[in-house]
Amino acid sequence: MSYTALYRKFRPQQFEDVKGQEHIVTTLKNQIKADRIGHAYLFCGTRGTGKTTVAKIFAKAVNCEQPVDGSPCGECPVCKSIAAGTSMNVVEIDAASNNGVDNIRQIREEVAYRPTEGKYRVYIIDEVHMLSPGAYNALLKTLEEPPAYVIFILATTEVHKIPITILSRCQRYDFHRISIDTIAARLAELMETEQVQVEERALRYVAKAGDGSMRDALSLLDQCIAFHLGEKLTYENVLEVLGAVDTEVFSQLLRQILEQDIVGAIRTIDELVDKGRELGQLVNDFTWYLRNLLLIQSSDDMEEVLDMSAEHLASLKEEAQMVSPDTLIRYIRIFSELASQIKYAAQKRILLEIAVIKLCRPQMESDDKSLSQRIENLEEKLEKGEFTMAPARAGAALEAQVPPAGKPVLPKAVPEDITQIIRNWKSIISETGHLTQQYLNKAVPSLSNSGGLLLVFDDKNAYSYLNDNIADSMDQFVQALEQRTGKTTEVVLKLNESARRAEDVVPDLRELIHFDIEEEDS
Repeated sequence: MSYTALYRKFRPQQFEDVKGQEHIVTTLKNQIKADRIGHAYLFCGTRGTGKTTVAKIFAKAVNCEQPVDGSPCGECPVCKSIAAGTSMNVVEIDAASNNGVDNIRQIREEVAYRPTEGKYRVYIIDEVHMLSPGAYNALLKTLEEPPAYVIFILATTEVHKIPITILSRCQRYDFHRISIDTIAARLAELMETEQVQVEERALRYVAKAGDGSMRDALSLLDQCIAFHLGEKLTYENVLEVLGAVDTEVFSQLLRQILEQDIVGAIRTIDELVDKGRELGQLVNDFTWYLRNLLLIQSSDDMEEVLDMSAEHLASLKEEAQMVSPDTLIRYIRIFSELASQIKYAAQKRILLEIAVIKLCRPQMESDDKSLSQRIENLEEKLEKGEFTMAPARAGAALEAQVPPAGKPVLPKAVPEDITQIIRNWKSIISETGHLTQQYLNKAVPSLSNSGGLLLVFDDKNAYSYLNDNIADSMDQFVQALEQRTGKTTEVVLKLNESARRAEDVVPDLRELIHFDIEEEDS
């Protein structure tokens, strides 16, 4: 007989076997016991939380010949045929591949016939958000006035995509993400049944990796058991199979980053790569590790939220005292950005190394958080007395005697058209687009070698935008110049790449024209 995956082998057959969804199970059982069964249900929630499983159990329960406390007996012919998938009364439809109007019309034709056995005909439509607009309209009439013996159960992971007209006709049940404790307890129970030895720490890691999904956790556990078949499944084995990293490595990496030990941090990454660790998983886990440190700093009552051993919690509390909240937020921001970039990157290792270097060298960034960390680093060095006098450079005394370069000399004669442009400078640039006007305001207008208008920029973004969009943005500007002067004016754009300001590199014609006006007024 072929092997059956764990999540299929141990799929719950009774309401009592469903874990983590007690609020839904209790409500459905009470409806069955009181004979208050609705005609349409909507099961929504993340993957692997039991939507389809509960739908099948409910289909068995409403048709069971001898239900026990609202739960199917599992022994009568109806229960057995539904469990085997041979019952004509339970129809499962995958809306992802059967999402057309014709598929729904077929259902409308079938509901005219009463069930051959049992009380109800149950339609389970999985991934119902994938239906086309036409299919929704076709389903609407049947949902509005269904026969008394028909029950619709709609399951979806994206409830926001379902039309409100469908939602208003269904009883909605939200399936919660299953807690780590609940998943770990279920895995331990199943491993005891399977007679497989597993460390508790390994089960908890698999439960956490399942991310609230029982099915995902069972699939991961199945994979780990297959890799180490016949052996006791240890925590290290699980890390090896899933390409994950132990939290002790995160502690080591964090300390190296705080000490700005770039060489040590890169060596740690090298070791992880050599061991075959998955770098995308490493980034996500380290971000989660930093998040835990931030939570510990935020409050003293985070033990239940963090869900970890006392030993691990004590270690985190020690490390939380070594780093400020602002620095942690900066680290989390950088690694969160990396997580979205690394997913489809060809050179994941390079991106990770760059991110680690950024953490070690806050001076590489100019945002407030980085500046704050640089100030903290300087304060620490001052406290430790690590500053030393830098040796004098050769020629430093000579440099001190050289006076700074003066302002450039304004030209004595400026062409008539350029003078007219400068006199009406604000009026001319106001006739351009908003963004073009904003960037032109950052220019220093001067005279080019050929007697045209020279615009010099300190702002690289302003220069790049106007230079790259010269056919569009600058066209309005040139036309405005032509309307003022009656002739075509040559416009030259230049980026100031010196350490001095643009107005100190070239003469600002606005100063000259302003000077002339003052002379005339006097």
